[in-house]
Amino acid sequence: MGFRKKSKSPPVLSHEFVIQNHADMVSCVAMIVLLGLMFEVTAKYAIMFITVQYNVTQTLDTDAEDKPEPFSYYKYGPKDMATVFFYLLIAIILHALIQEYILDKINRRLHLSKTKHSKFNESGQLATFYSFSFIWGCSILTSEEFETNPTFLWEGYPHIHMAFQVKFFYICQIAYWFHALPELYFQKVRKEDIPRQLYYICLYIFHITGAYVLNLHRLGLVLLVPHYLVELLFHASRLFYFSDENKQKGFTLWALLFVITRLLTLTVSVLTFGFGLSRTDNQGFSLAEGNFNVLTVRMTCLSAICLTQAWMMWKFINFQLKKWREQSQIQANKKKAVSPKSRPKNQNLYGSGGRKGTEARREKN
Repeated sequence: MGFRKKSKSPPVLSHEFVIQNHADMVSCVAMIVLLGLMFEVTAKYAIMFITVQYNVTQTLDTDAEDKPEPFSYYKYGPKDMATVFFYLLIAIILHALIQEYILDKINRRLHLSKTKHSKFNESGQLATFYSFSFIWGCSILTSEEFETNPTFLWEGYPHIHMAFQVKFFYICQIAYWFHALPELYFQKVRKEDIPRQLYYICLYIFHITGAYVLNLHRLGLVLLVPHYLVELLFHASRLFYFSDENKQKGFTLWALLFVITRLLTLTVSVLTFGFGLSRTDNQGFSLAEGNFNVLTVRMTCLSAICLTQAWMMWKFINFQLKKWREQSQIQANKKKAVSPKSRPKNQNLYGSGGRKGTEARREKN
């Protein structure tokens, strides 16, 4: 982990050295980018990493007497990769800080096993990210008044212009999920857990980047917010479960909301791709205009969403069946543990080998 003080330092640039000091190394890279702002020669390159690019200023006509108000929008472009890289570094640093100063201290008190220790760290990091993203996403939806007009999902497509908060939200989302890939190495994730984590990390990168590039950021934001709420509830419930195994009520609420969110996602997706975008006037494919409103793209996006939801439901059903089998096995073991205890007592009191049984046979003889 980053920021840890070790009594014995491993060899420089060895695997253990990189894992222990990765946050310090990344902090140095981020500091070099920030120092670039101090010099005129490098400032124009440093700004490309730190600030959101592709600003477009438009004027909004309010009243005839007032002057038109300038308003800034943002587009996407190749320079966004530099911004994503910088905030990927910030995500790695924040990850190490949360791990070092919060999660590790709680782990020492709970004395968890290695398996639970790994899952606790995963849930702790994701619960923090989901809670922050959910609050941020709700604030964007509220400020943009998205919830009052459902047709905003397809009206005026292509939505090439984004507000600052919307673009910065997507930049941070993409940066966070890309940072999760090297964290598999930095956190020494067990080999058996790597495929499972790789699946959902790649799915997040694929869907969020797809919504950003295809100018479907409105739909992506509406689908992400309830999904993050459900995932937040799951990981928060798992954290409470690790602290006390009797606290399992959160999983019941999570299971209910999980199914509702899957149905909501499918409904909104079918409504947007099947009815909304297919009936808009601006049909066609143009990279220059950012227009991807053709049947092939719509069906590909809808198929990707439906397949992802089906895969998630399949994993959910298997998880519930596994949990039900474990509970049934525990119940069966409890019954087997109780039944042998009652038999020796009956035999000692009334069986042929007991004292009362011996005395009864003597009196009978």
